[in-house]
Amino acid sequence: MTVFTTAISAQRIAFKHNKWLQVLLVVFTICWINSYIGNTDTSNWLLENTLVFIFLGFLILTYKKFKFSDLSYLLICIYLCLHVYGSKYTYAENPFGYWLKDALELKRNHYDRIVHFSFGFLLAYPMREIFLKWLKFPAWVAWTLPIEITLSISAFYELIEWAVADVFFKAQGDAYLGTQGDIWDAQKDIFLAFLGAIVATTIVSMVKKIGNVRARE
Repeated sequence: MTVFTTAISAQRIAFKHNKWLQVLLVVFTICWINSYIGNTDTSNWLLENTLVFIFLGFLILTYKKFKFSDLSYLLICIYLCLHVYGSKYTYAENPFGYWLKDALELKRNHYDRIVHFSFGFLLAYPMREIFLKWLKFPAWVAWTLPIEITLSISAFYELIEWAVADVFFKAQGDAYLGTQGDIWDAQKDIFLAFLGAIVATTIVSMVKKIGNVRARE
């Protein structure tokens, strides 16, 4: 098995030799196919997966020139699996969300909240890696930009949801938005993604500081 790389690892392993990346690709492919098979609304599935197609296209087209670390690919894979699992049933009707609702006696299906938080929590690290390794930005910029970009993308995504649901595909509006009657749904989604990015960068910062302390001992 190849070495598991992180953002600070000097090496990047080619796909044909990278067992970790091959496993992640297989896992995501299985999740993606499963999300389509037996989905409750194919039109909604296609809408939800539009950004997945775009994101995967970006990863594939840039792979030869820019390779993420294995840790970043792991985080990306987890996030995409969470998203496509939501697209199978629609976020508002997700079975895991209903199980969580019953188990914790919640008032609504919170699966959409989980994925929005995960967007910031799981993708802040790959974004940091882009700024550190690809663009060679100063370290302090690599800490702050993922948080700012998460906030911006989350707000922009809510605008996309509004356009899709109210302008272009009105028939799919309720299923796509999944607000479940909460008038502050968009604002809460943005906040959770923002919070997730803050938590992620804080954890990475703490781990880095602990590593530096141990290195000096």
